[in-house]
Parts: sequence; C-alpha cells; structure tokens
Amino acid sequence: MSSSKTIAVHDHTTLSDIHWERMRDGEYARSYLEPLVISDPCRYVQNVQTRVLALAIDDRIMPLTINEGEYDNSYVCSPYTHYVTYAKEELDMLGSPVWKGLFFPLLSGLGGWMKASQSNRMVIVNNWLLSTNLYHEMTAEDAEQITEYCVERFPDHIIAFRSVCRKLCPDFYAGLRRAGYILIPSRYVYLFHPDWPAQGKWRVRNTLGRDRQLLARSGYRILSHEELGEEYAERIVALYNALYLDKYSQHNPQFTTEFIRLAMQKKTLTLIGLEKEGSLDGILGYFQRNGVMTTPLFGYDTSLPKQTGLYRMLSSLLVREAERQGILLHQSAGVGAFKADRGALGEPEYTAVYVNHLPIYRRGIWQVMAFLLEKIGIRMVEKYKL
Repeated sequence: MSSSKTIAVHDHTTLSDIHWERMRDGEYARSYLEPLVISDPCRYVQNVQTRVLALAIDDRIMPLTINEGEYDNSYVCSPYTHYVTYAKEELDMLGSPVWKGLFFPLLSGLGGWMKASQSNRMVIVNNWLLSTNLYHEMTAEDAEQITEYCVERFPDHIIAFRSVCRKLCPDFYAGLRRAGYILIPSRYVYLFHPDWPAQGKWRVRNTLGRDRQLLARSGYRILSHEELGEEYAERIVALYNALYLDKYSQHNPQFTTEFIRLAMQKKTLTLIGLEKEGSLDGILGYFQRNGVMTTPLFGYDTSLPKQTGLYRMLSSLLVREAERQGILLHQSAGVGAFKADRGALGEPEYTAVYVNHLPIYRRGIWQVMAFLLEKIGIRMVEKYKL
C-alpha cells in the first residue's frame, strides 16, 4: 500500500488545527463533529457510548468512532447489537414460529461467538452515529490508505466501514474487497431517483400522484426548516421515538433534544414538518452528500388513525425534495413493499470489516457471518420485502 495521501486523526486538543474551509462540506462537518468530539456523544444520541475523533484525508473529513465492548450500545456502534440483539427482535416480522424457533438459538450462539471474538472492539470510519452513513466520493486507493493508517494507529481493533453500498460507491466497494475487507450484509436498502418513475410503469407514477393528492387534501400545513423553532424540539423527539423506538426498536439511535437543537441551529439536518390545528404531527430531517440524500430523522403521531396517511405524506415530501434537487434518495431499510410500489429499487448494504492484522481467534466469526447472511439473510429480506 502506498501512503501518498495526507491522513490525520484529530481529538478535542487538535480540532483547531483543521483547515475546515478547505474541506468538502467543511462548515457542515465542523458543525456536526465538534460537539461529538468535544463532549460526550450520548448528549446527542442517548444510547451511544463511544469515543469520536475526526479523520481527515486530503480535503475530506469524517468521524471515527472507537469502541472496546459496550454490547448494549445502539447498533450504529455495536455490530453485536445489529446482528444479534436487533436481529432477534426482527424475527417476529417473519410471522413464522418455525423460522423463529430455528433462528433464535442460532443467533444466541452467534452472539456468544461474537463476544468471545471481541467483535465490538472496533473502529468505524465515517460513522456519523446515524442509521445511514453517506460518503464523499471515495476511491479504491482511499480504502487501502485509510486501512493502513488505522491498523497502525489502532492495532488491536477491527477496522470497519458501515453503510457500504456497491451501487452508490462501486470503486470504493471494489477497493475494500481488494484491501482484504470482509463484506457482511447489514441491511437491504431502497434507492429512488426522481427520473426513474418517468421511465417505469404507470402504476408507480399513479401511486406517487395519489400520495401528492392525499397531502394536498389533508389540511396539513408544511413547515419549513426556518419555521421550526426550538419550541418544537421536544415534540420532534417524541414523534421520532413513537415510530423508531416504540414501534420498531429501542436499539435505533435515540436522539436527544440537544441533537435536534443542533440540527435547527446549524442545519446539520434539514427539517420539514406537518402541522394541523396547532399540532405538529409529522417530521422528517434529511441531509445530503455527493448527490445522495437520506433521512435519519423520521416520525409521526402513531396514535392518529392509520387512514390519516402521515407516513405516505412524509414520504411524498421526501420525493418532492429529491425532485426539487434532482438527486438520488436513499430510503434506508424497511417497509420494502411500500417503497417498491413507489419506484424504489432494493440493494444490499454492507458493513466492511478488516481483521487481517488480528489474532486468528478474532477473525473466523466474520467469514461465517458473511456466508450465512449472503446465502440466507439477504434472500429472506428480498423474498419478504422487509
């Protein structure tokens, strides 16, 4: 591996050495990273225990999270939580006691092996503590040189990248493979571009049109980012929690009001709300990078009748934003049938792990997981459109 690129890691004592103005999206990165590096990240994401540093490579800067164990962490920092704890909860979605009876003990055994292999002793590059990490343009050479640097700096840790999608970053994906990474399927995500419905079936265009009409007739007022003052912060957290924590899993990132206030003040997320009769009933928050946008913050009042259609209306607002900016919308995972009906295409997403520098007893688990999830996990998600 060559080392021609300039790579450095910064903690709270050297953040002032970074020339943020020379970095891609430098002001955004500074607004987001400085609070996480300087203070405890759990101030912003309540169920995350980690240490955050800033990794700079040439004109790009990204967060680096360092963990030793922390098996109760949110899945954004804990592969154990992602592949064992969260996966056990999702078995209920299969609707089959037989499948659950088969996979539950398998996951328990896997969990024991992961702990014995110190699977959570991990450095994750470009980890923004969100469900989806978007990347600047990354090359195969970047993959090799970041790996070389991190192995030297963190010799006892697994080196990892989350949210690796071959369709979005083919050269980087190939570079990770060439550098010796094991690609572990993590989710089946859905991608949508506003140009696709025009090239596809009339049914997709019709479905998107009906969503727009529902929003137009709903009586809801669309609140822009600038209209959402800090008095809405607690309500926004409650709407997100109602969907992602109460309905899905407590292991999703638990955003605090401090996180929301940071988004409001620094626009680390662009917020859009739905308000009716003085009540904020729906919220989304997105960010974009390298021609892709995604929505780590999404929630609505789940106590309202399903026929209100808040999920459909918020999804329609997202499509509208993608159309307005002409960029690709990364719709994350879940409710695959709903997203496919609206023109999204499914694509496997991976966690890439590098373990070649570690003792043999810490390596085997990852090869086994890659095999099982490629042969069974991804195929089941595709079949059931989870």
